[in-house]
Amino acid sequence: MMELAFLSPWIIFLFVGLFDWGFYAYSLITLENAARSAASWNANHNQPTNVTDACTIATSEMQSLVNMGGVTTCTGSPVSVSATQVIGPDNDPAAMVAVTYTTPRLIPIPGILRNQYTITRTVTMKL
Repeated sequence: MMELAFLSPWIIFLFVGLFDWGFYAYSLITLENAARSAASWNANHNQPTNVTDACTIATSEMQSLVNMGGVTTCTGSPVSVSATQVIGPDNDPAAMVAVTYTTPRLIPIPGILRNQYTITRTVTMKL
């Protein structure tokens, strides 16, 4: 019993850290998929600056995240989307979509994890 009493704070601390890290990792993966889907749609429809459809696609991809339920706009927190036309690495026109997401506040671990992150993923696809 004594060993459990002494080790339980550390076990709880590790569990909270793993929970937070898992949530952030899932957010990163979901955000990357949302940015890729929006950029793919803009590139395939030859509309590289279409922010409206890019927003719709990104928010529908991100609906599984905790603070994205009912979010339909991409102009502020928790998500913002921008779409531009750029010149790709092969000197051909390309669609670039950037999606920025602010995570909900979780339990911080001093020196390791903050309680909230703002993540940006940018994807460029050839037209």
